[in-house]
Amino acid sequence: MMSMKKLKIFAGALAASGLLMAGPALAEEAKLDTGNTAWMLTSTALVLMMTIPGLALFYGGMVRKKNVLATMAQSFAITALMTVLWMIAGYSIAFSDGGSLNSFWGGLSNAFLVDMTKDKINGSIPDSVFMTFQMTFAIITPALITGAFAERMKFSSMLVFMGLWMLIVYAPITHWVWGGGFLGDAGVLDFAGGTVVHINAGVAGLVSAYVLGKRIGFGQENMAPHNLVLSIIGASLLWVGWFGFNAGSAVAADTSAGMAMAVTQIATAAAALSWMIVEWMLRGKPSVLGLISGAVAGLVAITPASGFVDPTGALILGLIAGAVCFWGATGLKHMLGYDDSLDAFGVHGVGGIVGALLTGVFARKAIGGTPGLIEGNAAQVWVQFEGIIATIVYCAIATFIILKVIDMIMGLRVSKEQEIEGLDFTLHGETVHD
Repeated sequence: MMSMKKLKIFAGALAASGLLMAGPALAEEAKLDTGNTAWMLTSTALVLMMTIPGLALFYGGMVRKKNVLATMAQSFAITALMTVLWMIAGYSIAFSDGGSLNSFWGGLSNAFLVDMTKDKINGSIPDSVFMTFQMTFAIITPALITGAFAERMKFSSMLVFMGLWMLIVYAPITHWVWGGGFLGDAGVLDFAGGTVVHINAGVAGLVSAYVLGKRIGFGQENMAPHNLVLSIIGASLLWVGWFGFNAGSAVAADTSAGMAMAVTQIATAAAALSWMIVEWMLRGKPSVLGLISGAVAGLVAITPASGFVDPTGALILGLIAGAVCFWGATGLKHMLGYDDSLDAFGVHGVGGIVGALLTGVFARKAIGGTPGLIEGNAAQVWVQFEGIIATIVYCAIATFIILKVIDMIMGLRVSKEQEIEGLDFTLHGETVHD
């Protein structure tokens, strides 16, 4: 996620990642760039907006009315919890030097941000800004998972699960890809979080859906979204905020950021149209839910590729992602029989996998420094595949263990009576009135 022009990080991983902390020698030579700093301050605010209010509204509108407050509260509470945990340990695990274990773990040498000072520079921006920018990623990734188990997990268990998951799963995988770990060394291309954020969150969501089981009445009762107006507003905020997510991942106000913004817009629009057209053809009507879901699918898929592909590659990637994610949220879910309430896996997991693989196909050397399949580097597709598999395997196993331990100690799921009455009142003592 770091700009390769601005931050010359460890040798051999420049083409693979753009999001590594500058080493001590580079930190001494670093000089503050006020333009880059202004852009990164803006990007940080945009990414935070993606969770609150963006994701909170997007998910809140898609659940039943009796669960809207509980669903939105999850995003808000996660924002607070991840902020504190990222400051205490998450940032250090992700971006510190883990010594002999550095390929897998960043360690706790910078726990509580002990090395951070007002004047410390990371590349060309304040270290405090880089840390906070990364914090917003650590916030939205766990929040995305909540869509898979919406309307049935205990609030207390959700908080414990998310806290442990961020420290045990998210922060280490971030280190693998962006912090000097083995996936970055291997050459995995992930500009803004295809593996780190979306595959990671999608797989965790899928495991959560299986462990918790289906909602009461799933497949029998009407569980349609109660207010798609909220979801449209949320999706719109996600679309706008995503420019901070992708273009901000250049960590500079430069040509890489400009291209990342352009390809993000193109892929998102293409995926929205693709999902809409496929649904229209198969179901006779283009649903509003499908249109906004397609846009999010495009945002997800272009995320890993945004610093590596040109506009034509982005267009093709978006068209493919919209159609494949439609299948992931409909056909695949029904085929495997899981209750992914708000299609966290169907959109983020499937979209992240599609985007990560196609990054290896459409990457252009002139854009991000690494050629892909279309420029004769077929090996990059295999490298991308290895990154996907490593993320899926570790995330799935660790998530399953965390959930099972929490279930044994404090239980995961609300009671049948609470679920039927709705989580707004039974967990929070509040309701939404007409």
